[in-house]
Amino acid sequence: MPPKTIGLLTSGGDCAGLNAVIRGVVSRATGYGWRVLGIRHGTMGLLRRPYAYEELGPAAASSTVLRLGGTILGTTNKGNPFAFPMPDGTLLNRSAEIAEAVRALGIEALIGVGGDGSFAILRRLAAEGGFNLVGIPKTIDNDIGVTETSVGYDTAVMVATEALDRLQPTAASHDRVMILEVMGRDAGHIALAAGIAGGADVILIPEIPYTVEAVAAHINKIRESGRNFALVIVAESVPAPGGAGVWQQHTGGGQTYGGIGQVLAGAITSHTGAETRVTVLGHVQRGGQPTASDRLIASAFGVHAVDLIAEQKFDRMVAWQNRCVVDVPMAEAIARPSLVDPDGTLVRTARGLGIGLGDGR
Repeated sequence: MPPKTIGLLTSGGDCAGLNAVIRGVVSRATGYGWRVLGIRHGTMGLLRRPYAYEELGPAAASSTVLRLGGTILGTTNKGNPFAFPMPDGTLLNRSAEIAEAVRALGIEALIGVGGDGSFAILRRLAAEGGFNLVGIPKTIDNDIGVTETSVGYDTAVMVATEALDRLQPTAASHDRVMILEVMGRDAGHIALAAGIAGGADVILIPEIPYTVEAVAAHINKIRESGRNFALVIVAESVPAPGGAGVWQQHTGGGQTYGGIGQVLAGAITSHTGAETRVTVLGHVQRGGQPTASDRLIASAFGVHAVDLIAEQKFDRMVAWQNRCVVDVPMAEAIARPSLVDPDGTLVRTARGLGIGLGDGR
């Protein structure tokens, strides 16, 4: 009997820890005597002719790979196979080509590493194309349901925390309010966790409505206490004071959240008279070496995903719950995003520490 062949692809935005996932998958599959085909640049590798893939051998299971940021397979967050943009501007359903590629390569099960958007597409591809799928959650936003953490989140929080550590001395040196804008998409997990860990004075997240007046009052209270600086961390999806989202247009098309830091800087200066400066971390949160926690989670996820294939358990996503790796139905994982609980532990912790959340409480 020839060895079982499984496929592996990384999809959506990159993050730290993806290569540790790849290492975990290849190491565990090798133990079963299976082949692993790494698909290049997500589903794009299966749409190209010839197919863009490589057989992942011992080099992909080395400790060197464990330490690398990004993904050695490449990834993409463009080119939905169900509405693929063509040169003439039309959209073409190329999903059948994905299923054709999976069959042609002899892939008996595909492991997809992605976020909720990638999972929704991959799950539909698997259902319509008739192939087996297992999911591994990765997102710095940590907004995938039914898992306490995702690959890449811890590193993003560490980077944002370090940024606050570096902003504090310069804020104190110049009597300034320093505003740090961080990623997170529609969730405030990064801002909240890093804000607590990094000693922020004000944390603004999309799940808790704020007013500039409340933020200004908190900053003025700090100044009246004798401290000459304040640190504010804000999630990118926090709306402007008028309630509208703040967006950034990218070269080549597409919009993402971005710019709320600058909007707040002007508003805070207007209400307090304080000198403000803004730092936008952006993609810095995605890069660099993964933290120990991300390496551990990624390794456990990679091993468990291969075990699910061995057990013939498909259409499932690996997850982290109660300090254990488990697996859940993919449909349940992507049914609704995991947002910050306004009454949850970390919010209560922030309030207990005297951190302002912009709501005057």
